[in-house]
Amino acid sequence: MSRPPLPPFTDETAAQKARMAEDAWNSRDPARVALAYTPDSRWRNRAEFVTGRDAIVALLTRKWARELDYRLVKQVWAHAGNRIAVRFAYEYHDDSNNWFRAYGNENWQFDADGLMEIRIASINEHPIDQADRRLLWPEGPRPVDYPDLTALGL
Repeated sequence: MSRPPLPPFTDETAAQKARMAEDAWNSRDPARVALAYTPDSRWRNRAEFVTGRDAIVALLTRKWARELDYRLVKQVWAHAGNRIAVRFAYEYHDDSNNWFRAYGNENWQFDADGLMEIRIASINEHPIDQADRRLLWPEGPRPVDYPDLTALGL
């Protein structure tokens, strides 16, 4: 299975890859997200280490069961060859309607078919007031004209 754009990445194709990942994550569909990864993909997500698509689906299913009204923005930080580094921010609330914003960095490595084989994520979060939210579009992909992280001051 091929998942263009393929490495080596240019500024344009790295940004396209990041936006495709952002749109998939904003779907909150674990099975859809998992298809962008190799069958034996390795993840570090906070303090959790998982391998393979089934484990990715399980992690994301747990994540989105507790992170409600999730909205995410990813932005390329750097790229070279088959690797892309992105920074991101996302907002969500828990089942008690407490809001949070998380920030982080991800390091991605892709195989020749454009599937991600390694994802290393470092994430920090803090509580926010609902009035301080900045990621306010309707559920689904971020609209094309919605500001990126830099424009949002994040």
